Amino acid sequence: MSTSQPIRYLFAIARPSHRIAVRRPFTTSTCLHARPPPKHKSIKASDLGLVTENETKQRVSAKDLRPYSEEEKSALSKRYTPEQITAIEAGEAAIDPQDLAEQGAVREDAMRLTYLDDFSYIHPVVDKPIRAPEENYDPNLRFKTEDELADDLTEWVKNMPDDPERLDWMKFMDNTRLTVGKEEAERNPPSSLSPEIPKLDILKPKGSQGEEIEPSLQRLMRQTGFDAREIARFRVKNLVVHRVVNQTRLGKIDSMYYLAVAGNGKGLLGIGEGKSAEAGEARVQARNSAIRNMQPIPMYEGRTIFGDVKGKVSASEVELMTRPPGV
Repeated sequence: MSTSQPIRYLFAIARPSHRIAVRRPFTTSTCLHARPPPKHKSIKASDLGLVTENETKQRVSAKDLRPYSEEEKSALSKRYTPEQITAIEAGEAAIDPQDLAEQGAVREDAMRLTYLDDFSYIHPVVDKPIRAPEENYDPNLRFKTEDELADDLTEWVKNMPDDPERLDWMKFMDNTRLTVGKEEAERNPPSSLSPEIPKLDILKPKGSQGEEIEPSLQRLMRQTGFDAREIARFRVKNLVVHRVVNQTRLGKIDSMYYLAVAGNGKGLLGIGEGKSAEAGEARVQARNSAIRNMQPIPMYEGRTIFGDVKGKVSASEVELMTRPPGV
């Protein structure tokens, strides 16, 4: 054994290896360093002057947040009650002006709300429900006896007009009390239960020529909340159309298969499939399933996606690419 062999091993251990272990990606997308350079330069729509709403918003600083002047207070008093103005002033005084300047601006990100709420209107479902006051409760409330109800009926018969109508009887039934005690405890009793959620009053929609809409479309309208006009405006594209065969003991049964994608061009996208013996029925099933499965997609500047996406399932590959303005 040579004495130079251990020394050679020491130099081999101390020498850095040029081989770099590549981590295995957890997604089907290509790594950033392996992606080709983009063909188009990333240009915002605001740089081209295509954005008309709030082109440039100045950043508000903490020095700009001053107490309300007398003119501003008089303008607020026309819209809010004195108690609401006092609550607004107390709430703003409890918050640091620097936080108001940084976080009190209108959001411009993709997940922002599509509306602005000034909290001057109480929504019965979203906000705290309006309940009856606790003073309407009467612990001594009881139902009337049969004799008391008969006395009320006798009193109404005595004062009944000469030519009574059905409306008079309906008014008597609506206005007659069934309990003895506070009237507010019967008319508007306090309750700890939340009010019922309003339901969609969907009448039977009619077609353009006065014909009734198909039951499948009516069911789709009840499930999604869209009306017939909105469903007709959706863009539907058939991606896959082919014939399938099911082998049974009675023989081969042919069917048509459709795979469709639907969207409204404003961030809603869905995909669905349908299969039936008739091609028209399969196409309708795929369209309704795609509309029913629509989900919101975050959009960059309201026109494209935020980045390139690539996916692969079995032998099918799908690649979505973001586009610059005007393309």
